[in-house]
Amino acid sequence: MTRKALVTAITLLSVGLTSVGCGADNVPAQTQALTFFGWSDQHVQTDGNGEHLIPAIDAMNALPGQAYPEAIGGTVAKPAFVFGLGDISEWPTRAALDTYEQLITKRLKFPSYDIAGNHDIGGLSPSDTVLNWVAQRHGALRYTFEKGGVCLIALFSEYDESLNNPAQPISKPALDYLRKTLAKVPKGKPVVVATHLCFEAITNRDEFVDALGDANVILVLGGHYHKATVNRYRGFPFVQLPSPEPKSAGEFTVIRITANRLTAIPFNYRENKWASDERKILDTSIKGPVQVQTQQTSSCVPTNRLAARTKAGDWIKTRFMIQSRASRHPVW
Repeated sequence: MTRKALVTAITLLSVGLTSVGCGADNVPAQTQALTFFGWSDQHVQTDGNGEHLIPAIDAMNALPGQAYPEAIGGTVAKPAFVFGLGDISEWPTRAALDTYEQLITKRLKFPSYDIAGNHDIGGLSPSDTVLNWVAQRHGALRYTFEKGGVCLIALFSEYDESLNNPAQPISKPALDYLRKTLAKVPKGKPVVVATHLCFEAITNRDEFVDALGDANVILVLGGHYHKATVNRYRGFPFVQLPSPEPKSAGEFTVIRITANRLTAIPFNYRENKWASDERKILDTSIKGPVQVQTQQTSSCVPTNRLAARTKAGDWIKTRFMIQSRASRHPVW
């Protein structure tokens, strides 16, 4: 695809780049614990080889009903969904995308929500294959949905290859979307923000945290660096989701949210055991979901995409800031 053709395609895609509406979520009057699984950086190969994902997916399917470590207590509930935080592909070929889509829709037993990462953009050989798929599947590259009384923000952030560095700022369009979305979330409603960049990779942390304002953000999720870690910054917990790529530890993270407690703990599917390294585990008090007054649906914010559309040029300008020193295939 020529650059001119890709710019045209991205311009059309950017019309639906952001969505500020939470999907309607039928929430019972008595909100129960919300459980979901998280992983990132699946890196399906360009030839479509995704065999390394199968053990992780099979372990996700089998985990519900298994006991948590004693310190957490209880058993793993059926997850409401699985959150994937980007780098679905090593490079966004059709073969890589087809394999990933088949695995998460045919083999995985739970709904899947995904965010595009820097590999999915294509580096110096840009492709809109994965970007189009995410936008078509979820309505936009940046989107918001609700489960179990929790508002979840899938925050796509443009990646600047000209920096030649895996550490990057959260982009201005992403920050604008975050501010506008959080401004419409009912006061006190718990929010989870998920983006591809992990805490260690975000170079404008203060600007990002400032954008959270006084919203009840109980968790920030990231990926990008392939390993499970937990950090706290200015009172906010940042959890990095692990990768299933062959050289990784072989983990995915189980997140459980109740009215007053949040836990995030990796499960090692290669060794069939829970992580015990405290640097990987989050167990904290929160102001979580409360009884929902409405009987039918509950939404994070009004479903009004027109009010939050991003100018296509904002994304394209960052998207094509490419210099000769940038690598063809990003490292992370």
